[in-house]
Amino acid sequence: MKKWKQNLLAAIILFVISQYSFSQKTNSINGIITDGKTPIEFVDVVLKPVSDTTKTAAYAITDASGKFILENIDPADYILKFRLIGFKTINQKIKYSGSTAALGNIVLQEDANLLNTVVVKSEKKQIQKTAEGFVFNAVSNISQSGGTATDMLKSIPTVAVDAEGGITLRGKSPMILINGKNSAITNMDQIAASSIESIEIITNPTAKYDANAESGIINIKLKKNNLSGTNGAVALGAGFGAKGRVNSSALFNHKTEKWNFGLGYDNRFAGRTKKINADRTNYFINDEHYIHQNRNDERTEGLQNLKLNIDFSPNEKNSFSFEALGNIETQDNDETLYTQVNTSANAFFSNNRRHSLELERSKVGELAFTYDRKFSDERKNLNTSITSSFGKHRENTDIDTYNYDEYQQQIDGALLQRTHNYENQNISNAIVNYTFPISEKSIIETGYKGTFRFFNSDFESADMINGEYVVNPLASNTFKFNEQINAVYGLMNSYIGDSENPKWKYNLGLRAENVSNTGATQNNSDRFNNDYLKIFPSASLQLNLKPEEFIKLNYSKRINRPDLDDLNPFIDITDALNPHGGNPYLKPEIIHIAEISYNKNWKNYSFSTNAFYRNATDAIRQYAQLLDNGVVLLQPQNIGSTVTYGLETIFSLKPVGFYDANISLTAFQQNINANNLPQAEDVVSNAFSWYGKVINNFVPWKGGKLQIIGNYNSAVATPQGKRIPIYNVDMGFQQKLGKGNARLGLVVTDMFNTLESGYKNNTLLFSNHRTNKSDTRALMVTFAYTFRSDFKEKLLENQFSTE
Repeated sequence: MKKWKQNLLAAIILFVISQYSFSQKTNSINGIITDGKTPIEFVDVVLKPVSDTTKTAAYAITDASGKFILENIDPADYILKFRLIGFKTINQKIKYSGSTAALGNIVLQEDANLLNTVVVKSEKKQIQKTAEGFVFNAVSNISQSGGTATDMLKSIPTVAVDAEGGITLRGKSPMILINGKNSAITNMDQIAASSIESIEIITNPTAKYDANAESGIINIKLKKNNLSGTNGAVALGAGFGAKGRVNSSALFNHKTEKWNFGLGYDNRFAGRTKKINADRTNYFINDEHYIHQNRNDERTEGLQNLKLNIDFSPNEKNSFSFEALGNIETQDNDETLYTQVNTSANAFFSNNRRHSLELERSKVGELAFTYDRKFSDERKNLNTSITSSFGKHRENTDIDTYNYDEYQQQIDGALLQRTHNYENQNISNAIVNYTFPISEKSIIETGYKGTFRFFNSDFESADMINGEYVVNPLASNTFKFNEQINAVYGLMNSYIGDSENPKWKYNLGLRAENVSNTGATQNNSDRFNNDYLKIFPSASLQLNLKPEEFIKLNYSKRINRPDLDDLNPFIDITDALNPHGGNPYLKPEIIHIAEISYNKNWKNYSFSTNAFYRNATDAIRQYAQLLDNGVVLLQPQNIGSTVTYGLETIFSLKPVGFYDANISLTAFQQNINANNLPQAEDVVSNAFSWYGKVINNFVPWKGGKLQIIGNYNSAVATPQGKRIPIYNVDMGFQQKLGKGNARLGLVVTDMFNTLESGYKNNTLLFSNHRTNKSDTRALMVTFAYTFRSDFKEKLLENQFSTE
């Protein structure tokens, strides 16, 4: 607690210093650039004195909301220029007299004839702030080429990813969306990093979003090009860790005035190894008292994605979009587990070798249809979509177990087993969103979302008896799960003050979700039925101190519903002494969240910090129980209530032209009341955790870019102990070739081979320690090439990227 108070005091001091040091007013010009319908990002805004147009007085780039600001402007007559590929350049004369000048909305018109002459010199910002969080542009990340979405998330501020691929925000798993939609793709290793355009982090979602997002939402946006003409890109990569790995991708797009066709394909194939060591002591079991295990895994992974999009815009007000996504994943995992068991007197009790060959095959298909309707009033909008995602997963495992005596001599023959787990699921969404003004300063957003989920799992275990595999009915079963979630919401956004620079902005929202689900096993050993209606309010209040400085307060009520892995009752017996499974009787968590944030931007620096508080009842956590037969069973449980409060900070800087960096830090305290558990005294009652990362970008020479990312996650509390700290450093280098349409890259992940995971648990009945080490250190070489039929390739840099 003393350390926590010191960290909080340091943050307060930093806030006061920033207010004092940068409180002086600056003369500025601001505005918003649109195409008449939506904001335009990455527009160059150049201010030149009329007296000498060869000089540049100020320069800016519009952000994701189309906004720009030019600061430290002297009173004078100027020419203001707005330019972007594919749009007519605007030159506007202004007479600036000082103070803050708001230009309002500036509309750019498309002009394909200028594509051969305009040269863009700006680059996408790595991180762009939004009203609900920030957007991380994948083009700026070159240290994870050839990786997956999991690897990409390791490079994003405020996101923590452990060595096993577990993803958390502020200590809890977030809701993950793909292109803003729920998907059957739940494993982020099924998405290649090369197919990602951007990743949006929403830390304070309003009532517009699903309430099932305790710590926030991660929205992964896949690449989709909108440039006129014919465009394409190819990328190839190869490298090795303990084993070889290769990847490739190809993108093709053709757009006319009304139609846009896009096709993308990417793949990734890799070999991996893993070593696991575990020790456990069962305090009140004399025979199976000391247990030591070590496991060696040899894994081969394959991933392929195919994406198709067709867009049709018959006029400026109507647009239709169709998307199809296909995903195939394969994993062959060869595991060998050695187990040595000794008595309390440390004498030999048993020894065995358990070998399993696990073959996994997954297929996912997604279809999405979207309709957008614009109106003459830009504040009015209608959006509808229907999506459906189908997933099929097949897992077959052959297991052979050999027992040995204390002299390493085999006892009897091998025990042969065979299991399969076949899963089918479908997730469909029907969404309608409608936005309309109710006054000059107020807008209402309202809508409906229906989520329909169907899941079927068939688990079978068979033992070899007299030369034939005989199904074990006690260890075999099927599980069926159906769920419907019908939600409606209303959200009012309004402001007080001038429309271009409002002093206050606020929103009030209310979301109602009705959940109905049923689940049952074939033999009715587990059966449940839930039907409930919950109301989720949200509210925020923002005080704009300056155009680029504000303070914001947020409150929301949310829910954390157990996912399918949490509910599926089947027990995985690959490790017979440490099985794990789901719990079909879990109740959802109910969470109240409050947050206060401060944001400030300067010319070369930006700073944001968020203090947050979460109070959760019926908290869901993994809980280990020692059974009478010496087995430790791991299952999720409603452990009671938790209170979490912490601080999150992001600081970006560009002190010199060839270097910029992003530094993020998240720290939080957790207090746990485990009154729902029979051994509540075993549960950790409070713990302090923190994690941070530093992203360094260097431009050593023209066309070259070097990126070094450092991560550190402190020990994280679990209900019965803690996970060990993890840390690593990744490096990426990229060099443009020729006229800039080709790029050569080098990536080294986990440079110092430090990344490993594990945990330590201490209870009244047992203690255990486990570490996992994969071949995370790897080297990749990539080559990418872009082409375009109707203008110079180097213009693709900011509009279409292959990194």
